[in-house]
Amino acid sequence: MDAAVIVVGAGPAGMMLAGELRLAGIDVVVLERLAERTGESRGLGFTARTMEVFDQRGILSRFGKVETSNQGHFGGLPIDFGVLEGALQAAKTVPQSVTETHLEEWAAGLGADIRRNHEVLSLTDEGDSVEVEVRGPEGTRKLRAAYLVGCDGGRSTVRKAVGFDFPGTASTMEMFLADIKGVELQPRMIGETLPGGMVMAGPLPGGTTRIIVCERGTPPQRREAPPSFEEVADAWKRLTGDDISHAEPVWVSSFGNATRQVTEYRRGRVILAGDSAHIHLPAGGQGMNTSIQDAVNLGWKLAAVLNGWAPQGLLDTYHSERHAVGRRLLMNTQAQGLLFLSGPEVQPLRDVLTELIAYEEVARHLAAMVSGLEITYDVGTGTHPLLGKRMPHLELAGRVRRTSSTELLRSARGVLLDLEDNPRLRRRAAGWADRVDVVTARPSAAGPAGGLRGTSAVLVRPDGYVAWAAPGSHHDLSMALETWFGEPRPL
Repeated sequence: MDAAVIVVGAGPAGMMLAGELRLAGIDVVVLERLAERTGESRGLGFTARTMEVFDQRGILSRFGKVETSNQGHFGGLPIDFGVLEGALQAAKTVPQSVTETHLEEWAAGLGADIRRNHEVLSLTDEGDSVEVEVRGPEGTRKLRAAYLVGCDGGRSTVRKAVGFDFPGTASTMEMFLADIKGVELQPRMIGETLPGGMVMAGPLPGGTTRIIVCERGTPPQRREAPPSFEEVADAWKRLTGDDISHAEPVWVSSFGNATRQVTEYRRGRVILAGDSAHIHLPAGGQGMNTSIQDAVNLGWKLAAVLNGWAPQGLLDTYHSERHAVGRRLLMNTQAQGLLFLSGPEVQPLRDVLTELIAYEEVARHLAAMVSGLEITYDVGTGTHPLLGKRMPHLELAGRVRRTSSTELLRSARGVLLDLEDNPRLRRRAAGWADRVDVVTARPSAAGPAGGLRGTSAVLVRPDGYVAWAAPGSHHDLSMALETWFGEPRPL
């Protein structure tokens, strides 16, 4: 084997997965077709859920002070995300190129072998391993790994080579995206619906402005190269009346509203994550964020298989959990597209939704949907409110020092949080000490209880989701530990 895992694609999903695997001690090679990062930033900022994910791995501090905001939208209809109590605010105006840089530095620092200018030509799942043919600077060679994960984007070579079914709808329109300098534009941060289409404009660091132009009735193009800036400027003028032809284009691209999702996220030893598994209209910047969270869900499960302690069916839960998330992602981006890309015939629907969003419960539901904060995994039956949800950030007072529930997840191991200093509980978990950290602590009196009031213990998976809680779970601790962390080792 050249590595335990080969990851194809060095975008946010690929780099996040590489880092997650390295935290578990798994050898990983990342193959990237491009010789260097393009500097283009299709994604911009991250949602509150991705902020939490970065924070739990200690990555968030790498970004320094980031601009955050509670202001968001659903299909161009403003929503105050401040209704989501306890959540971190979403980060604004962080270019995807910056995110990719920090994730690559993190993964490389953990020991990931990142090979740029390496293009995958073909691959074969041989049952006990995957063989991949790669063209690199020194010619063509073959590599072998126990598993291969395609994180190579919407036009995934891996997906096509293995023949994953990718049903959905094709693009019906073309939209332009550009970063420009040397022009001052009225901010249109949420997107403005005009008689002929929709436009967005917002400031980025360094005097750059991001614009998006959608002219209704423009059929999708099969382009071999990006559109010219002249095309973008002409469309902007037709919609807004403003002339931006004198601006300096930093980069220009186009995209459509194609919506597709693979029917299975894994075939044998080949797995898909991120845009390789799902493509959609980039509404609300959810694509990159969902891709990063795909990687976090997959990483610890794949590592558990390779480290030899995964319980039966653990890797299958990657598909069952994340395919459902992807399905809702496609649903909400299609709904948003109808709202802000359609013509005046949809205005009555916009008006009704505007009235509904004024109700806090509706605003909370939609905000949680596009932030990834609504996610609840099936971890077994029970009544505890945190079951299947992310462990909230809580300041904890422990025996030795103060810590937080977020810091406990830095190493990507399971955590059993003993809130009542229960020796019997700790003895029951002793057989999983090589996979699960047992921490005796309780929420700090100075902070909120975060749903733990009346709780004696919680078991948290390496990805930060609560797998068991007492009282409230309808099965005992030993069963939960075996379900998510395999058989105990002999004491």
